[in-house]
Amino acid sequence: MDIPAIDLTQVFPRSPRDTSIGGYVVAARCVDKCRAVLNGTEGEYHSGCPLDEVWLDFAGIKYKAFRKFVSSGADDAAISEWVTENSKQKKRSEVIAWNNKMRDKHISKMPIKLQEFLEDYIPANIPEGKIVRVWFDVYDIEENRI
Repeated sequence: MDIPAIDLTQVFPRSPRDTSIGGYVVAARCVDKCRAVLNGTEGEYHSGCPLDEVWLDFAGIKYKAFRKFVSSGADDAAISEWVTENSKQKKRSEVIAWNNKMRDKHISKMPIKLQEFLEDYIPANIPEGKIVRVWFDVYDIEENRI
């Protein structure tokens, strides 16, 4: 079965703020990267990276199971349904609270290892004059969404 993937050497994955997969932030981006890796069109992107792990850990989904389901060629609607069925987070209010926590995540509240990484990454990759207020800004600024 063909895996419906975008070519991440040509376009960007969805914003980490996108909630079209199971109502979770990060999930749609994770799907885009996984599909691209499976098709060999990932470019500089990685599937199963620390950002993906943050979402998968919260949802209680193992990466191997997620990747296997994505590799079936399932479309976004089927993946969204699978995520909802396989997530340990069943209450919408818990997902919404986690989404908002992620959307508002300041770099100073992240583990020190990520703070150290971003300390060098931001000046090297974010255009001068662009202000990073929260973690997701790094992705959306770098990928020309804001």
